[in-house]
Parts: sequence; C-alpha cells; structure tokens
Amino acid sequence: MRPGLQLKISQQLTMTPQLQQAIKLLQLSTIELHQEIIEQVYSNPLLEIDDDNTSATNTEQHQDSSAPNDTVAVDLNADDGNLRQTAVDATDKAVTETELDDTWQAERPQDLPVDANWDEVYSPTMQVSSGASGGDWEQVYTVTESLQDHLAWQLNLTPFSDRDREIAEAYIDSISPSGFISEDLADIASSTISGNAQDSVEEDELVAVLHRLQQFDPPGVFARDICECLIIQLQQLSLDTPYRNQAIRLASEFLQDIASIDLTNLAKKTRYSQEDLQGGLKLIRSLNPRPGEALTVNQAEYIVPDAYVEKISGRWRVKLNDGNAPRLKINDLYSNLIKRSDDSKQNQFLKDNLAEAKWFLRSLESRNDTLMRVSISIVELQQGFLDHGAIGMKPMVLSDIAIKLDLHESTISRVTTNKYLATPRGIFELKYFFSSHVSTVGGGECSSTAVCAILKILISTEKTSKPLSDNKLMVLLEEQGIHVARRTVAKYREGMGIPSSNQRKRFENVN
Repeated sequence: MRPGLQLKISQQLTMTPQLQQAIKLLQLSTIELHQEIIEQVYSNPLLEIDDDNTSATNTEQHQDSSAPNDTVAVDLNADDGNLRQTAVDATDKAVTETELDDTWQAERPQDLPVDANWDEVYSPTMQVSSGASGGDWEQVYTVTESLQDHLAWQLNLTPFSDRDREIAEAYIDSISPSGFISEDLADIASSTISGNAQDSVEEDELVAVLHRLQQFDPPGVFARDICECLIIQLQQLSLDTPYRNQAIRLASEFLQDIASIDLTNLAKKTRYSQEDLQGGLKLIRSLNPRPGEALTVNQAEYIVPDAYVEKISGRWRVKLNDGNAPRLKINDLYSNLIKRSDDSKQNQFLKDNLAEAKWFLRSLESRNDTLMRVSISIVELQQGFLDHGAIGMKPMVLSDIAIKLDLHESTISRVTTNKYLATPRGIFELKYFFSSHVSTVGGGECSSTAVCAILKILISTEKTSKPLSDNKLMVLLEEQGIHVARRTVAKYREGMGIPSSNQRKRFENVN
C-alpha cells in the first residue's frame, strides 16, 4: 500500500482540568474535602473563608448543640419533588474576651493590706466537690499509654541487676500486642547483650527473668502460649478462690478437651464431679486469653455524617450537612483590582485565579447538589429500612439510582464512597444501602441484607444444645418464601462472623 494523507472528523471527550477537579471533589470524603478547601484558600488569593457565616454557625451551635447546625434542609414530598431550602439565622451574641478582661480589671483592688487573705479578695472560679456528686478527676487526667510503656514503668519500680534489666528490656521490646512472647528467649537476649557476655548467659537466667516479668500487670502477660497464659492468671488468684485447683489442672492437662466442649468425655478423664467441672470451666472462661489487648492504644476514628435523615410529621426529611467544611467566598478587595484594559502580569494573575476560584465554588455546589439528590433517592427507596431495620431493606444496585437521576453509574459510585448518612438507627455509609437480591416464591426479590438479618434472628433464637445447621437454615428460609442455596447461607453466615453449628454447640449442663 502506498502512503497517503487522509482527513477524518471525529468527536472525543477531553478531560479538562476543571472536569478533573469536579470529579476529584465528588469522590472526596468529608475530611479530605476539608483539607482540599484549606489548600485552595492558601494557594488562591481570590478565595477566602466567609467569617460572618462561620461566626453565626458557632453562635448557633452554642445555643443548641444537640441539633445538626448549619445545614440545608430538604423535605421529602411524594407529591412534589422540588427541594425547599431553609437557612438558619443566628440570634445569640457571645460576650467578647475584651469585655471579660475589663470587668476583671475593674473589680480587682489596686493595693492589698499586709494582713489580707487571698481568699477574701479573689473568689475561686471553680469549686471541687467531694463525694458521689463530684467529678472523676482520676478519669479526666488519665494518660493513655501503650503496653510497652506500662511494662517499662513497672520495670523501673522493680529491683533488677544491670544484666537482668537488659534482658527484661529486650523481652518488653519483643512482646506482641496481645501480650505474648512468641520468639525464642535466647534469640531475644542475643539482640541486646554484647557478644562476650552472651556466652555466660544461661537458659535458667533467661527463664528466671521471664518468670519475674510474668508477675507484672496485666495478669497473664509474657506468656509463651495460651496454656501458660491461663495458668499465670489462675496462679495469681487467692488460694481460697473456689475451683482454683480444678481450673489449673484443666488448663494445663486438658486444654484441647475444653475446646471440644465434650463434658462427658472430659468428666471421665478428670474424674471430676459435674459441680467441680462446671466451676473450673466457669473460672477459666472468666480469664483473658489476650491480656495485652486491654492496654492497646486504639485511635478513635470519628465519622462526620454528610447528611442527616429524620422523620417529621410522618415524612422522612433529609438535611445536607455542610457545616463540616468552611464556607468560601470571592475576595472583594482583589476582585475589584482587576481591570480588563490592563494586560499586566499582575492583572492576568488575578484574572486566572478568579476563574479558578469561581470554578472551584461551582464544583462544590455541584458536589453538594449531587450528594443531596442521591441521598434523597436512597431514602425514598429504603424507607422500609428506616421504619423496620435491616429486615426491611430492599434490593438496590447502582443502576437503579443512576436511571432515576439520569446519571452514570460511575458518578453514583463516586458520590457514595466514604459518604455517610445519619439515621435514627445509626450512621451508615451510603454504599451500605446497596445490596444484591435473592428470589422469592412469589417471583419477587429480597435483599441480601434482609436475608442476613433473618439469619441472625433465627440463629439467636436457636437452642444452644442443638444449633441450626446451614441446611436447616435453608429450609427455614424456604418456609418464609426465600429461595437460597445452602452454600449461600454458609457465605452469609461467615460474612457476619457467625461460627458453624458444631462450634456454636453448647451443652445445657455447662451453664
């Protein structure tokens, strides 16, 4: 073939920077959106935070902290689909810090007599009351510490030789979050003790240091396996504890038989009476198999809902929460400096930033509008969940909302990711309301979330001595008109973290 030139006309979608920014804002979470807004304010001089609106919001929150403030309220009306927005006005005025300082300066005397009492002039601003009505100051000033910090604090209070202290510090550094020592003692000590001193360290010395550390708090810490952990906790109990000896023997010799919960076989092996056997098992169940987790530092993750839903006058009403991000506006001072006839670099810089600021504000409005429309559609389709709980959940996929709002499924996926809806039943991610369907006898569909709720109810009401198998659960669902396979029941059960029927089995004489 000979090479040649050819003209073609085609259409192609180009992702402009403005469109990319709008898509990025749509999929950001609340915390990420707040950070993005702050970065835009710092980088664009034409954007500034609306301080007047912020102060009004803070005053309103001080007036009524129980209600979600600074929100856009929208009524769900079956007859009228229009959105009615209501603005909240602030009415309170806070006392300024300057006024408080002036009042304090006016009441303070200039000179004090030599024999004057301090309490006679300056009254205490806060009185600490004792008794049951007083504050729990120990709880208020408690400092959260890790497991290693707690053990190191106890090590400083325990007399050790220099070499034993080095070994103990090595044990503390190698302890797992659950409180166990999983590595070999010699390997742990070799990482701390110098090469010349390693040869003189004997195994008895390593074990002796470990036994002293096993007396630390929390009970059961520094154990090498679960059996040793339980025995350490039992040995720290007082000698007059009922069934203490029986529990120690059960934990040390018959731990595998305890896991099988076969009391008949266990009674034959131990030759214990039913009373002694039940008492020992009850004492073992009261122990903590993971003692270190009691001091594990867990960072609390707070969720700020993007929208609220509440029932008012028999109708569900959705409120968009825009109070978790600062309000922005165009800087009037810089916008007034722009002159169209001036082509200087400074003026062009202001024009470019003004265009970016307007587009950013437009993208924020588009994000809030899309989030509001999607939230309203979800609430309209899932009113059964709001009224009756998970058992009333209807099957819903992304295409159902996309067709209803004339949007693409990818847009619905972005706007429902990391977005949360606060309902009277709790805070749920918007993706929680989407679930697959299961066919019913009448030819209809049932949500998989509703099926999981039914399974949880059936398992919670079963007899502990004869739990329901997956096949029996399938039959019970069939009786309620829900077609589901046994392997599907097993998948739903495992997804909820519920063990199998053999693992749920409990003998009545255990209790």
